[in-house]
Amino acid sequence: MTPDEPATPDALVRAVEATLFAAEEPMTAEAISTHLGQAEVRGALAELQRHYEGRGIRLVERGRHWHFETAPDLAHLLRREKEELRRLSRAATEVLAIVAYHEPVSRAEIESIRGVQTAKGTLDVLMEAGWVRVAGRREVPGRPVIYATTPDFLAHFGLKSLKELPGIDELRAAGLLDPVDDDMIEAALGGGESADEGEDDETLTEPGQNNDGVASSGESA
Repeated sequence: MTPDEPATPDALVRAVEATLFAAEEPMTAEAISTHLGQAEVRGALAELQRHYEGRGIRLVERGRHWHFETAPDLAHLLRREKEELRRLSRAATEVLAIVAYHEPVSRAEIESIRGVQTAKGTLDVLMEAGWVRVAGRREVPGRPVIYATTPDFLAHFGLKSLKELPGIDELRAAGLLDPVDDDMIEAALGGGESADEGEDDETLTEPGQNNDGVASSGESA
């Protein structure tokens, strides 16, 4: 498809569908448009999203990136018998929460919220997991590096955007906070002092395997 060969609506929908199926990773609407000769693809994406509702796979947008993923109610069919697990220390869990709720945020700002120093290795672990990225530098004296979450973070936790992050009342109502977690999340949301750093680990699945077992395009199923 080229710019001098306008596509019919049906042809454009098929082209967008094929592009997403062949993509090795989620794509933005702009990237799809560029790939298809600057075609206007948002209508085609919306039509495909409607078409795949209720089917075995669905088209979703996570952090402005589009990809196909397994329908949640079929996740149990794709679970591996033995899942690879990534263990995050409590420090890494706290830092990840702070980055998600305050991004973009510098190391000094993270330490101010937690009330303790943050080892460089903690952020390295989160970047290696693909959940945190360097987002530039703060335009203040010293120009410190600032950090933000990634599309992989949104995809792993099933979020369309950071606006879908739960608030502390929702976490508490769901029974997902113990007293230590409660203090930590209070600090992450409000910028207060954190509970002392502990040595306990929390287990999360590897990136590429959602907590609900949903596999997505560009990831192993």
